[in-house]
Amino acid sequence: MNRIFLAGLLGGITMFIWQHIAYTVLPLGFTGIRKLPNEKVVLDALQKNIAENSGFYLFPAWWESNPTDKEYEDTNNFAGKMARYPSGVLVYNAAGSRSATLSRWLWVELLNQLAQAILAVLLLSWTRLTTFIGRVTFVVVVGVIAAIATNVGNWNWYGFSLDYTLALMCIQVVGFLCLGLIAALILKRRTFGVVSARRFLPRIWGAILRD
Repeated sequence: MNRIFLAGLLGGITMFIWQHIAYTVLPLGFTGIRKLPNEKVVLDALQKNIAENSGFYLFPAWWESNPTDKEYEDTNNFAGKMARYPSGVLVYNAAGSRSATLSRWLWVELLNQLAQAILAVLLLSWTRLTTFIGRVTFVVVVGVIAAIATNVGNWNWYGFSLDYTLALMCIQVVGFLCLGLIAALILKRRTFGVVSARRFLPRIWGAILRD
């Protein structure tokens, strides 16, 4: 358990450092992201029309209509609206409703990376893989699964740009590659296997019950 936790801890920190480099040193982190033209005008329009109703907006809406706008309503199918009007998603936070503390965002992201790393190493410890390449490959495959789990769906359903999607997936997969290298090095002399997992789970459950 000490080796698993150490591998997850160091791997998570390495993933966080890599992501920080990708967004601050390399152009990879902001690939496909653009600044709004006439940003002040757009922000004023959003604040005027959406006001305090923070939320996730999809446009044009295909599940409801706007009976007060006859011209808009005449385009009575989603494909027609997509052809005639802009489409996309908007994550809207009303003025002052979201914390703008960078340190908080970084801490949340670090904890997120640590959780992913520890869970990935825990999964690795339940396998019978004993070779360095095998263990690295296993963690990278976990990273690929994590990368495509939401990113491909966002590209397909919500129209996220392809270059942004691929860049974000690349960042995630490289992060898991770093994790895999560290985990394989730390666990290289340990053979875990499925039996270890069967022994480990009852211990965790017993500790929870005792607490």
